[in-house]
Amino acid sequence: MQAKVTLLARLFLGLSLTSVGLMPVATALSQNAMATPAKADTSDSADQGWHVDAAPYLWFAGIDGTVGAAGRQASVHVSAGDVLSNLNIGIMGAVEARYNRIVIPIDFMWVKLSDDKATPLGIVATSVNVKINEDIFTPKIGYRVVSTRRFKADALIGLRYWHLGTTVKLQPSVLGNNFYSSADWVDAVEGAKFQAMLTPKTVLTIAGDAGGGGSRLDYQVVGLIGYKLKRVTLQGGWRYLVIHKQPTGGSFAELAQTGVIVGAVVPLK
Repeated sequence: MQAKVTLLARLFLGLSLTSVGLMPVATALSQNAMATPAKADTSDSADQGWHVDAAPYLWFAGIDGTVGAAGRQASVHVSAGDVLSNLNIGIMGAVEARYNRIVIPIDFMWVKLSDDKATPLGIVATSVNVKINEDIFTPKIGYRVVSTRRFKADALIGLRYWHLGTTVKLQPSVLGNNFYSSADWVDAVEGAKFQAMLTPKTVLTIAGDAGGGGSRLDYQVVGLIGYKLKRVTLQGGWRYLVIHKQPTGGSFAELAQTGVIVGAVVPLK
């Protein structure tokens, strides 16, 4: 009987020591599992390879500032409502090609703006009619610094080509009272673009750039809210563009253009 008790005691002691030896291992495994949570936001694999998106849009931009032609200057004040009523819009669109993290956005805009209620500066006339023809071409290249399912950030650098044609017409019209000049120049610009998924179908986009060269300064800021449909993302928001062009080539512009922008993003590849 005593031998059986001794044997049971030794067996119990051996099992106890084995359990004690396994406890640190089990504890370590448990702590390691707790310290390694599931990945909440990994890199977006959908960004790999080539992608091409087309984004036609309309920008109903009012303008405010001063323009000049052939030594004549006039103030310009056109609201976004005036633009809509007078249909002073043009052709606008953007294309973005992307390979992995390399992004190549290109934006083009041709627009005509006018104001027939500008204030003449030292000229005998009842009013001044001002017409502005703008061509803006902005190619850029950049790198996607952050690429996750919920947030993307691009650093961009590029050029902005401007063509500005200005016509100043004195009213009532007299022979020789029309003045026209045009100028072309290029500015180097740097900027960034941020996209955040607010919901699985709603995306917030904020972009902007600034630069100079042919002009003293030009910059823009864009804010958009997009809603994803099956194949197309509808977008709407606000765009603000400022140009400070020194009087060269007979053309002068100190303008701020701002207004509602609406469009769509269509994936081509």
